[in-house]
Amino acid sequence: MNIEVLRVLRADAAAWWRNRELRRSGNVEEAKRRERASIRRDLGYLRTALSNPNAYVSCGGAGTILHLGLTTVSLYAPVERFPIAHIAVWLGVPMVDIRPVKDVIALANLPKVIMDGKVDPEPWTSSSRIPLLTYLDAAERLGARIVNYPRAGCAT
Repeated sequence: MNIEVLRVLRADAAAWWRNRELRRSGNVEEAKRRERASIRRDLGYLRTALSNPNAYVSCGGAGTILHLGLTTVSLYAPVERFPIAHIAVWLGVPMVDIRPVKDVIALANLPKVIMDGKVDPEPWTSSSRIPLLTYLDAAERLGARIVNYPRAGCAT
């Protein structure tokens, strides 16, 4: 991983309130152990996001979610204040910014992105599974902003 990535993850781990409190109370070794464990966990999430072709970040008014398949990592904050998601987008993971979408009901009724390779046949419902590119196209038609669009020749 890039040294910048490690710097951001270290700063995020050190800033967590529990680790700050452990350092303040003199339990520096425990704080360091917890920080290292947090960095290892976050690096695992990033590796999964980069190796899964259907991983993506979604950002809305209620927070940010890093979709990794059967696992999601979320925070009630914009992507700029969620270091793991911010780094994933910086490293090229697609991001769907749904904040500009006006029809949230239509967005909520979009089919889900597949994670196991099994695409459901059309017609799709809200419980269907579709490829990531199809999902991104549908979200974009509703007004979502797509960053790191994976389709060849598209740069946003």
